[in-house]
Amino acid sequence: MAVAARAGFAARGLIYVLVAVIALRIALGGGGGERQADRGGALGELAGRPFGVALLWIVGIALAGMAVWRLSEAVFGAAGPDGSKLSRRAMALIRCLFYGFFSYSVLAYAAGDRGSGSGSSDRQTDDVTARVLEWPGGQWLVGLAGAGVVVAGLWISVRAVRRKFLEDLRTEALPARARPITVALGVIGGTARGVVFAAAGVFAVVAAVRHQPGQAKGLDDTLRGFRDLPAGPWLLALVALGLAAFGLFCWCEARWRRVRPGGRTVG
Repeated sequence: MAVAARAGFAARGLIYVLVAVIALRIALGGGGGERQADRGGALGELAGRPFGVALLWIVGIALAGMAVWRLSEAVFGAAGPDGSKLSRRAMALIRCLFYGFFSYSVLAYAAGDRGSGSGSSDRQTDDVTARVLEWPGGQWLVGLAGAGVVVAGLWISVRAVRRKFLEDLRTEALPARARPITVALGVIGGTARGVVFAAAGVFAVVAAVRHQPGQAKGLDDTLRGFRDLPAGPWLLALVALGLAAFGLFCWCEARWRRVRPGGRTVG
């Protein structure tokens, strides 16, 4: 189980690094080519590399391992003193479902279904938002969901700044030279990730208030939104570097994350 979890963190880190690379191209004026700065764009970027299909299979299987490990956390509890709390177990189950779907989309893409996993996050967000806005009370649902994403983003950033992620790492195993680098990557990467989440939530709230599904933005349009602000290209470049830092931090997690399979903590 520990191997599955660590492989999953490595795969997640790779996806974030690829998204960051595309976003940095957009910031520098390259437009990112035809790639979207989101999961679909990352998969397309990976598929275009030598042995890309094989890499996609590896990433998909690794993400499946992450889903299984999250399921074990939901059943047995996570590492740490509060790992058996109902809230932690529920969150682990939600993450299990997310990574299970993510893994399926990557594996389907690797198997030749280019419509799976590679769709634009912006179009998908527009479609879902438009559908929900048609429901009775849809504006409230979209607004509340957007507000929830804003709160989640702020929580992610605050947790990163407070270095709460260290509670999930085997800090006693961190080499002295690796510790400051790992902490810096965790703080910078987590903060940037939270800012992106919060920005996406703000767009969803705006879509609800104006009853315009097109105002809701997926990851790609959210990142491009930073570019449209004053000093936008530089701001987007900073956000892209922050996401790259989070990807690198995921690789640190792959090495030093505390894992608790079957009710016991292992190093």
